[in-house]
Amino acid sequence: MAKIESDLNVSRESTSLRLLVENRLRSAIGSGLFKPGQRLIERELCEQVGVGRTSIREALRQLEAEGLVTTIPHRGPIVSTISVEEAEQLYDLRALLEGYAGRECARLRDPEIIGRLRKQFVQMGAVAGQEDRSDLLAAKTEFYAALLEGCGNVFVERFLKMLLNRVTVLRMTSMTQSNRIGRSLAEIETILVAIEAGDEDGAEQACVQHIKNAAAIALEALRRDNP
Repeated sequence: MAKIESDLNVSRESTSLRLLVENRLRSAIGSGLFKPGQRLIERELCEQVGVGRTSIREALRQLEAEGLVTTIPHRGPIVSTISVEEAEQLYDLRALLEGYAGRECARLRDPEIIGRLRKQFVQMGAVAGQEDRSDLLAAKTEFYAALLEGCGNVFVERFLKMLLNRVTVLRMTSMTQSNRIGRSLAEIETILVAIEAGDEDGAEQACVQHIKNAAAIALEALRRDNP
């Protein structure tokens, strides 16, 4: 038994390092530092992140499973691209699931979840004026994390996280529109107020409308870049 336990032992340090590398690369893709279609060269990533090739390869495999990275034969891994048709389908599904999540979050009205939502909304307002949108994206990501957890459905949470990862570059695109940020914050506040009030219909409708508005901006930019 001692031998089996020894063989199955996992280094906590290596696991933590792998997660750190995954998060660093995921953030670089989401912020637009790595562009769609850009090659991800292991040697360069090792130098940029400061880790060995094993950690980079493990992280790239995970990001490929999430749809953020695609491996091209004879070329290697690249940042995944997304077509207009794929983006439309992803946003339609996201609106459906996020509307449900908002409704359930309002029904359950977990005080801890509502506190997290309010905190991240305040943070969004505090960083909305920054030219670098990475802090705004981080606050929105935490807001959605609380929303998904607050719906109480692990399957909806799991699928929505996957969808958010897949459209992360498009989310950044919509946030680069200066006139969109103010409207986005107003829409998110409507979601938050409905959840705080336990207004299930209002929360669902606000979530769906928010996604539709964000999708319109992102899809317009995608069509412009891919005529």
